[in-house]
Amino acid sequence: MRPPAALRPSSALAGTLYLPRGADAAASAMTTYGVPLLVLAATGSAAWTGLAFALQWLPRIGAFTVAGTLTDRFGTARLFRAATLARAVVTLLAAGALAMADARSTVATVTVLLLAAVTGALTECSYVAAETAGGAASRAAGAQAHRVQSTLITIDQTATLAGPAAAGLLIEHGGPAAMLTTLALFSLLAAALGPRHDTAPVDRDTQRGLGAGWTTLRSLPALAWLVGGLIVSNGAVALLQAAVPVIVVTDLDHSSADAGLIWSAAAVTSLLAVTASRWAIDRWGLWPAGATAATVAAGATLAVAHADTYRGYFLLIAVLMAGEGGLAVVLRTVRSHVIPADVFGSTLAVTILLLLLPYPAAGLLVAALPTAHLGYAITTAALLQTIGLAIAFARLRRMPVMSA
Repeated sequence: MRPPAALRPSSALAGTLYLPRGADAAASAMTTYGVPLLVLAATGSAAWTGLAFALQWLPRIGAFTVAGTLTDRFGTARLFRAATLARAVVTLLAAGALAMADARSTVATVTVLLLAAVTGALTECSYVAAETAGGAASRAAGAQAHRVQSTLITIDQTATLAGPAAAGLLIEHGGPAAMLTTLALFSLLAAALGPRHDTAPVDRDTQRGLGAGWTTLRSLPALAWLVGGLIVSNGAVALLQAAVPVIVVTDLDHSSADAGLIWSAAAVTSLLAVTASRWAIDRWGLWPAGATAATVAAGATLAVAHADTYRGYFLLIAVLMAGEGGLAVVLRTVRSHVIPADVFGSTLAVTILLLLLPYPAAGLLVAALPTAHLGYAITTAALLQTIGLAIAFARLRRMPVMSA
């Protein structure tokens, strides 16, 4: 995807950046939240659903560094088109295979597990290409860079809002073929809208970049403590993302659409919390705003662990993601203050990789545990989240960056 060489009007960016980003974000959201629901519908097994969740995130983590190398070698536009086209082909092939296979057969199980792994890797590749293009567009926009980034964040949040509910409704009323066909159409639309020119490569030595990022992270206590606390917090969020489809459909006897609606509603509260957090940081500072968001997130997770109704999960997960939205603003602000410009990209990559690690682990845990024990696992994760965030913000309280 090609950013402008100089500042261009927003109408020009709409065609070259925003529209392909929107189509890709929609496909990505449907992949992230819809594939686990699809696995549950195809297998009826909590263990297979958890394994599929892990298979979806493990390739994403591995693809993160590979995608950076591919971007440098082939350019953002070529990687973006290749990843989105490949995702469309894979999903259409999976839709055909599931249409011919018997429900809950070995063929159906293998198909959806392979789908989870392959689409996870391809989605990460298209995301890295899109993020690279967005960063270059922001630099080209100069003083208007914040407008570019705010538009991209709004696109991503809107996709996160609509994607889970759309995936659930499509599976519920149209079956796997409807969801996979829609996902493929969004992928094809992204490939068609993406421009044909590439950005110039920035850093061809990915391994050196990650090493520099790790060294920088260790040298920045404020960022290291914050990332450490958020890794533990992400463990709780990841466990809920992996377990909630199983709990809602199997234990609470609700539909796949209802399971998707939980995360769509959570996206609304997260978006509102991002706006409120910016105001709170301006008024009271980083530490009070961050500590409040951490308290909200930890308290909501502890409450979710004892929820036994759909309404309880719906409301409490919305509150949890509001807290997570506030923490995300604090993390982005601290990163922008403390990471040196010459190693910003590599340090950012390391922080993202670390924050993603809990997701495949959560999927494997859900696959290994009986459904009846998921509540105990969520309670343990909630306690660890509370302790981790408490320690992190206690250490952060007197650090200079938190008074910014």
